Amino acid sequence: MSDFVGDWHALLVLVIAGFLPNEVWRMIGLWLGGGVDEGSELLVWVRAVATAILAGVIAQILVQPPGALASVPDWLRFCAVAVGFAVFVVTRRSIFAGVVCGEMVMLAVKCLLG
Repeated sequence: MSDFVGDWHALLVLVIAGFLPNEVWRMIGLWLGGGVDEGSELLVWVRAVATAILAGVIAQILVQPPGALASVPDWLRFCAVAVGFAVFVVTRRSIFAGVVCGEMVMLAVKCLLG
């Protein structure tokens, strides 16, 4: 079991320094945002900013892929995104279906290419 978990001190530091502070802010946000109208101008703006940030991160990963993703050809990454977006649109905006199909296309073609 020790080999599987690794150094328990590192896991403890990860929980204390990473997980707990994040959960405190999430609970405060849940408590403060409980009565906010979802159609308000402020939340529409926040949703637009979050979407723009996500789009920027996806674009950066496509153009300058990190780690093992750099071994995947550019055309395959862009095709996987296009397939994922098409599935997202066809399945009535199911993010899960779009991500899974894009991943499957990329993994399948990468395995075929070797």
